[in-house]
Amino acid sequence: MTVAIDRATGKRRGDREPRPGLGQRLKHGYQKHWYAYAMIAPVVVVLGVLVGYPLVYGFYLTLTDANSLNTARTIGVNEIAATYKFIGLDNYADILWGPTAYDRFWSHFIWTVVWTAVCVTLHYTIGLGLALLLNQKLRGRTLYRLVLILPWAVPTFVTVFGWRFMLADGGVINSGLDMLGLPTPLWLEDTFWQRFAAIMVNTWAGVPFMMLSLLGGLQSIDSALYEAAEMDGASAWQRFRYVTLPGLRSVSSTVILLGIIWTFNQFAIIFLLFGSTAPDAQILVTWAYYLGFGQQPRDFAQSAAYGILLLAILIVFTSFYRRWLNRNEQQLAI
Repeated sequence: MTVAIDRATGKRRGDREPRPGLGQRLKHGYQKHWYAYAMIAPVVVVLGVLVGYPLVYGFYLTLTDANSLNTARTIGVNEIAATYKFIGLDNYADILWGPTAYDRFWSHFIWTVVWTAVCVTLHYTIGLGLALLLNQKLRGRTLYRLVLILPWAVPTFVTVFGWRFMLADGGVINSGLDMLGLPTPLWLEDTFWQRFAAIMVNTWAGVPFMMLSLLGGLQSIDSALYEAAEMDGASAWQRFRYVTLPGLRSVSSTVILLGIIWTFNQFAIIFLLFGSTAPDAQILVTWAYYLGFGQQPRDFAQSAAYGILLLAILIVFTSFYRRWLNRNEQQLAI
């Protein structure tokens, strides 16, 4: 049998080149793209300092019994060393299965899920309705867009304080209801009305983002599709169902996911509207803040454990949500 030899390399023709090792591939990649690594290095450092370190340190605190009485602190000229100790996963077990698990975690978790679902549903439906309206040829459409975007442009604390003044006992809303002979709810005192007020304020603040995003999606849909559907005799509802909604699928999936994440972690509205005066209206993120900074002694370990649980819940939800979207897209493609 004749074997062909490559004169340039001295190797048999047809032989495969040995695959380089991991170290060689990394070295080659670095030599080829060193400038890219140099460009992203500052960002990595900043993220590591601002995100990575607090996350790792916060997870470490969840494995201890750290609170404001046993952490390192300085009183006058005296420096007191930390005395907290490692307790493993006891904090998580206490939060999820402890004797007060329902009052301290599960009740707030259920309310957080309800709050998120209701707010995002209202955000999307109202935002879509306004986007459909503004996508029409109307006189003064620019003015309408400017007015409707104001709740999103105004700083959150200004919006919430304005609503808090209006919802107070002698505020504009209760005064107007009293003039009409209607009941005046205790918006900032009764648990049901506290939750209702929180959803109302968050809806007011969150609709403009949905409206703008969906309006951009509507304007990207080819008008020829509507013309073809109309020529085929499709009604307005059929054009909306079979042209508008499919055309908004990619935008809708993104804004709904962002809305769920933002609403689930919506700290500012609940905190600024009620502070720590409404324990039954607190969502998980504000309840975690209350445990760590709103009570004495401040329970840093439990507060950090709530934060890690929040992160885990959102990661799991996002993974299932994206997988569900990918499965639906594959089915539609088939």
